[in-house]
Amino acid sequence: MAETEERSKHFIENEIDNDLATGRFDHVMTRFPPEPNGYLHIGHAKSIILNSGMAEEYGGKFNLRFDDTNPTKEKTEFVESIKADVMWLGADFEDRLFFASDYFDKMYEGAVRLIKKGKAYVSDLTADEVREYIGTFEQPGKDDPGRDRSVEENLTLFEEMKEGKYADGEKTLRARIDMASPNINMRDPVIYRVAHMEHHRTGNKWCIYPMYDFAHPIEDAEEGITHSLCTLEFEDHRPLYDWVVRELEYPNPPRQIEFAKMYLTNVVTGKRYIKKLVENGTVDGWDDPRLVSIAALKRRGFTPSSIRKFVELCGISKSQASADYAALEYCIREDLKPVAKRYMAVLDPIKLVIDNYPEGQTEMVTASNNPENEELGSRQVPFERELYIERDDFMEEPPKKYFRLFPGNEVRLMNAYYVTAVSCEKDADGKVTVVHCTYDPATKGGTSEDGRKVKGTIHWVPASSAITAQVRLYENLVDEEKGVYDENGNVNLNPNSLTVCENCKLEPAFAGAQAFDRFQFLRNGFFVVDCKDSTAEKLVFNRIVGLKSSFTLPASN
Repeated sequence: MAETEERSKHFIENEIDNDLATGRFDHVMTRFPPEPNGYLHIGHAKSIILNSGMAEEYGGKFNLRFDDTNPTKEKTEFVESIKADVMWLGADFEDRLFFASDYFDKMYEGAVRLIKKGKAYVSDLTADEVREYIGTFEQPGKDDPGRDRSVEENLTLFEEMKEGKYADGEKTLRARIDMASPNINMRDPVIYRVAHMEHHRTGNKWCIYPMYDFAHPIEDAEEGITHSLCTLEFEDHRPLYDWVVRELEYPNPPRQIEFAKMYLTNVVTGKRYIKKLVENGTVDGWDDPRLVSIAALKRRGFTPSSIRKFVELCGISKSQASADYAALEYCIREDLKPVAKRYMAVLDPIKLVIDNYPEGQTEMVTASNNPENEELGSRQVPFERELYIERDDFMEEPPKKYFRLFPGNEVRLMNAYYVTAVSCEKDADGKVTVVHCTYDPATKGGTSEDGRKVKGTIHWVPASSAITAQVRLYENLVDEEKGVYDENGNVNLNPNSLTVCENCKLEPAFAGAQAFDRFQFLRNGFFVVDCKDSTAEKLVFNRIVGLKSSFTLPASN
C-alpha cells in the first residue's frame, strides 16, 4: 500500500503513526483471524487487504491465524479454502501460519492463573440461566451462586472439567469482573465451556474449549501482534480484550482498533444461507459464480487487483455504509479493459451465407487484439463464404433505428467487408436459420472506396473453423426488487440468475484457452474460462461482467 501522490491517510494509519511516534510500539504486526467454519466472502477481503496492507506499508509482518476454538463447525476443507483465498488476494503470510489451537495449553494456563488471582470461577448455571442472570441494559446482573467459591474449589472443579468429569453445558468457567457493568460483555463472561467434541487438529486431547473473547487476545499477545484490526461489532468487546491481556500481565499488549464492515447491496453473504443454497442445489457449491465468496469471485473471473481496487474505493472508516455491486463490476471492468484480448464470439448463432463470395475460398483478415493496448498485437481471422452471426443481428421487419441486417440493408462485418442482406431461410416453426447476403469486394478492411457510410457493424465467426463452446450468463442471484430475504428468512431468488447458452460459436483464436484465461467477447462483455467444468474438448465460459456500467466514479476531493 505505497503512498500515492497526496492520498490522505485513513484513521487507522493515523493511529499507527501516533503509536510509533509515541513509542507505544516500535514495529507493526497484524493478523487476519478467520474461523474455519465456511468460505470467505467479499467482506473478509476488506479485512485481509487492510491487515496485510498495514503490515506491508509499515515494513512489518502479517499473520494468518485460524480461530479454531469451536470444533462443532470447523473443517479442514474450510482451512484449505481460506489459505488459498488469502494467498490469491496477495496477502503474504509466508511461514506465518498459526492456529488458535496452537495456544490451547497457554489458554488453559491463563485460565488457571486467573482462578489463582481470584479473577475466575466455575459456574453451575446452564446457558439459559447465565442469560437470565446477566441482566439487561436497564438492570444490573445477579451474582452467580458460584461467584464466591474459594480458589482451591475452583481449581479442583476446573481440573475436573478438563478431565471430562462433566457433561456438555454442565459447568463453565466465568471471568470475575463486574455484574453491574454498563457493558454487558463485562458481566462475568463465560471464558471456558465443556464440549466433548473431536477437534480437527488436537483430536480428543481437550474436552474444554476457550470462548472466542478469551482466546483471541491471548493469541494476539502470544504472537506479538501490535494492532488487532477488527470490525465494529467487536467495539463493545474491547474492554474485555484489554482486561484479559492486562490480568494475564502480557508485556506490550496488543491494541484493538475497530473499522466498519463492508456491506454489498443485494448479495448473500451469510454462511448459513449459502450453506442452505449449496445443500439444496440452488447453487453449484460455495464457488458458484453467482455468490460473492472469494472462491466464487475468483471462478467468476474477478482479479485480486480488482477486489483491492474495490476495497480502496470503499475506503476505511468507522461509518457503516453499503457499497453498490455495480462498483465492484466497475473495478473489474476497468482492470480488464486494457489487458483482455478482444475476440469474436457468437452466443446465439445463425448462419450467414455470402452468395457472391467464391465457394471454397478462404482469406485472412487482420483484427486488433485490443485497440487500447497495441502491445497485445493483432491476429489473422479466416474469412469465408459461410459465417455465423448473432440471431438478433438480423430482423425481417425491424423497428425504427435498427441499424443491423434486414432485407436490403447494408452493414459492416467487423474487420472484413460491407454486406447487404438479401433473404433468409426458416425452419418449420418459422425460425430464421440462414441469412443470405451479398458483399462488396471493394470494401475489404471495413471501409468503402466511394466513401459511403454504414450505420451498423456486426461481428462474425467463420463457420468451418468455429469452436463450439458453452457460455454462462449471470445475473444477480437475488431478486433486487423484493430484497435479499423474505419474511421467512429465505433468499428471494432471481429465476433468471443463470442462463446457459449451448452451441455458441467462437473464432479459432480461442483454441487452447485455459482455466482463468479472460477475454472480451466483442459487443458481449468480459468472460473467463471456467476453472471447474471447462475441458480441452468443450470450453465453458462465465460472463464476468457486461460492457456497460451503471456506476459513476465519485468525484475526488
